Amino acid sequence: MHPSARSPAATTSSPAMLLLLLCLGWVPPGWGWSRGSSRGAAGLPPNATTPISIMGLMPLSQSEEDQKSRIGRGVLPAVQLAMDQIRNESLLNPYFLDLRLYDTECDNAKGLKAFYDAIKYGPNHLMVFGGVCATVTSIIAESLKGWNLVQLSFAATTPELADKKKYPYFFRTVPSDNAVNPAILKLLKYYQWKRVGTLTQDVQRFSEVRNDLTGVLYGEDIEISDTESFSNDPCTSVKKLKGNDVRIILGQFDEEMAVKVFCCAYVEEMYGSKYQWIIPGWYENLWWESWINSSHCLSKNLLAAMEGYIGVDFEPLSSKMNKTISGRTPQQYEREYNAKRGDGQSSKFHGYAYDGIWVIAKTLQRAMKYLNATNKHQKIEDFNYTNHKLGKIFLDAMNETNFFGVTGQVVFRNGERMGTIKFTQFQERKEVKVGEYNAVADTLEIINNSIRFQGLEPPKDKTIIQEELRKISLPLYSILSALTILGMIMASAFLFFNIKNRNQKLIKMSSPYMNNLIILGGMLSYASIFLFGLDGSFVSEKTFETLCTVRTWILTVGYTTAFGAMFAKTWRVHAIFKNVKMKKKIIKDQKLMVIVGGMLLIDLCILICWQVVDPLRRTVEKYNMEPDPAGRDISIRPILEHCENTHMTIWLGIVYAYKGLLMLFGCFLAWETRNVSIPALNDSKYIGMSVYNVGIMCIIGAAVSFLTRDQPNVQFCIVALVIIFCSTITLCLVFVPKLITLRTNPDAATQNRRFQFTQNQKKEDSKTSTSVTSVNQASTSRLEGLQSENHRLRMKITELDKDLEEVTMQLQDTPEKTTYIKQNHYQDLNDILSIRNFTDSKDGEKAILKNHLDQNPPAQWGTSDPSRTSKDPIEDINSPEHIQRRLSLQLPILHHAYLPSIGGVDASCASPCVSPSTSPRHRHVPPSFRVMVSGL
Repeated sequence: MHPSARSPAATTSSPAMLLLLLCLGWVPPGWGWSRGSSRGAAGLPPNATTPISIMGLMPLSQSEEDQKSRIGRGVLPAVQLAMDQIRNESLLNPYFLDLRLYDTECDNAKGLKAFYDAIKYGPNHLMVFGGVCATVTSIIAESLKGWNLVQLSFAATTPELADKKKYPYFFRTVPSDNAVNPAILKLLKYYQWKRVGTLTQDVQRFSEVRNDLTGVLYGEDIEISDTESFSNDPCTSVKKLKGNDVRIILGQFDEEMAVKVFCCAYVEEMYGSKYQWIIPGWYENLWWESWINSSHCLSKNLLAAMEGYIGVDFEPLSSKMNKTISGRTPQQYEREYNAKRGDGQSSKFHGYAYDGIWVIAKTLQRAMKYLNATNKHQKIEDFNYTNHKLGKIFLDAMNETNFFGVTGQVVFRNGERMGTIKFTQFQERKEVKVGEYNAVADTLEIINNSIRFQGLEPPKDKTIIQEELRKISLPLYSILSALTILGMIMASAFLFFNIKNRNQKLIKMSSPYMNNLIILGGMLSYASIFLFGLDGSFVSEKTFETLCTVRTWILTVGYTTAFGAMFAKTWRVHAIFKNVKMKKKIIKDQKLMVIVGGMLLIDLCILICWQVVDPLRRTVEKYNMEPDPAGRDISIRPILEHCENTHMTIWLGIVYAYKGLLMLFGCFLAWETRNVSIPALNDSKYIGMSVYNVGIMCIIGAAVSFLTRDQPNVQFCIVALVIIFCSTITLCLVFVPKLITLRTNPDAATQNRRFQFTQNQKKEDSKTSTSVTSVNQASTSRLEGLQSENHRLRMKITELDKDLEEVTMQLQDTPEKTTYIKQNHYQDLNDILSIRNFTDSKDGEKAILKNHLDQNPPAQWGTSDPSRTSKDPIEDINSPEHIQRRLSLQLPILHHAYLPSIGGVDASCASPCVSPSTSPRHRHVPPSFRVMVSGL
């Protein structure tokens, strides 16, 4: 401090203590005293006689490598221009500005010494002009209040100096680094970027800007999704930004780190049309060339990553053509400045230094007016470092500054310059101005067609995920629908054929009502294809959820209806021809309808429970993102609609188990009735073929459909083709043979055929029985062709019965008539044996009788073989006694055995001697109970 009475205002902070030591005469070793050089005394106007001393603190060394010194030397021509213009205008008459320059050398200690020299050895300085280096400026600015000095800086941009509690007497004409944050906010809103990330170098200056930016963006509906910082290697941070899908990156780092950042961005492919980098714009021209060797990237790769970045910095000179406070436009001033400096150093802060001199002049002018209006006895030259009142007047006058300078509107808000921020973009190896932000008016102006984005549009602030429904192709749906319509037309043709020919023997014997159900089931299965092809591209979500249930019900009911009717027909054939103990059995179509209804009832129970307990819902399956085929800056996330529920596997297992049992039952019936040889009745061969084809196709279709669930076109195609194939092959196997037979030989399937049925048993050698069975009313018409033949055979049997009874009675009365019987009834016996109604168990008896007749040809009545009379009666097996004995035993057995097969006597009749006329089998058979002959 000054050794005089200026000490009361001293503080206890470290800068103040250092100043105190300097004031007491302590000088660090090697230091010399720097006297201030006066600028402004030459060329004074005649009436300007009193100098006003201004302390100028800035680095002024001649070192070419010292960037800060280049700033100080670069602004001196602008300072001189401003002072000359102020003198010429006699703005401070009778005073003139006397700027005393002190070299701080951007060193804290040397800067403090220069400040001490100015106070101790120089005149009373009314203000301090300067402050380039942040550390030196902050130390001096913190102690200004103790000296009642107002400082105005033209180059100190550090945000730390914005703290008015700590630096109440500090002003600056240059916007601070934080001043770019409102401009960045305006740019983000302009392009509707609401999601950003920050990448900051671990330096206090950049960290402060980042922290202020966080506060600016807070509450503005802009999300900082990721905040990364680095010390030396930014690649890890860049990779994290990419992993968090950050597209808009706000960077704060110097030129050296910028080269490394863009090198890492090139490696991570964080450049191009999908990304936008916003970084400081105060880098030197061609800044990357100085640091390219510090990275491992090639120059072309680095430039590729840098292409399109946006730099944000204060505007060195206003672009407006308005006249400034000096009466010159910014463009005129710039020409004068360039002429003044000649080949000397240039600095981008020269406009702010120029406006700074004008700010000081206008502040002193307002202070003079204030003193003249309030206290005419006090002058501004009466100021000293203890004069708090004049210091406060200077402070208030500077806060009222408002004029248009070469850098734009000069206005202070809490000591901070409300300036103009420019936006530049790196385009083809150079920076091009693309817009500017006016902090006073809070407006952003983008130069038309100046910003070049590498894509068709500005980058998105995040990966825009556009959900795209994987839908069924309309051409595919149309083709399969056309095939389905053809199948339904075919089914309708079969239905017409079945109804039209329902009174034909062939169709009537094949149960036309059951055939209609088979066709109905096939048409329901066909109809389900239309529903399986309807997805979210055709119907709403609610409708799709309803279709999930409807198509499941239709396909299930259609399947059961078709195959249930087919299996019911086969069961009737099985019931008629496998149960040998049945006497008469009527199985009407109504009973088959009940069977099919029972199968459908089971289906309905399963489906109703499914719907009530765990109904099918529309679920959406999302897949991995894919790039946009059109090249837009979006990602496509395919989604696929499914019909699912919580316990889908359990319900499908129940349905599959029931359908599987139904198929197995059908296979069993088809196998058991395979030997029934009336085509009109027996469809076992075609049922087996249908079951085989349907089973194989369903297994293959279900497997392929499951594997292609993420490909709706393939899945729908497989499902539709399986349904079409199964339904078509089933209907064709059932109806095409009937159609062909009816057109070629309609009687072949109903006449001249024998019903053969064989049942093998493991514990018996063989057992074959023949039965005459009455069929139901719906199928009795197939026996009309056999009625006349059956009646003729019954009449023949009646006559033979009478002859047999007469012969039997004669044998019992007169054994001598055996030869007569052999002679007169040989032909009758042959007639009996010619009737092919013997069972396999009677084949032996038939052979014995036939051999006996062959070995004994007919002889004349009353003749005898003399050779036999001499033999032993026991050995003569052809003797009349033997023949009489055998006939008395065999004929009643034969009579009892073959007559039931042809309707002669009841199979349960115990007496072979009952008259055929008394047997229920010989009674007149009404049309509804006609009989048929079954031969072996």
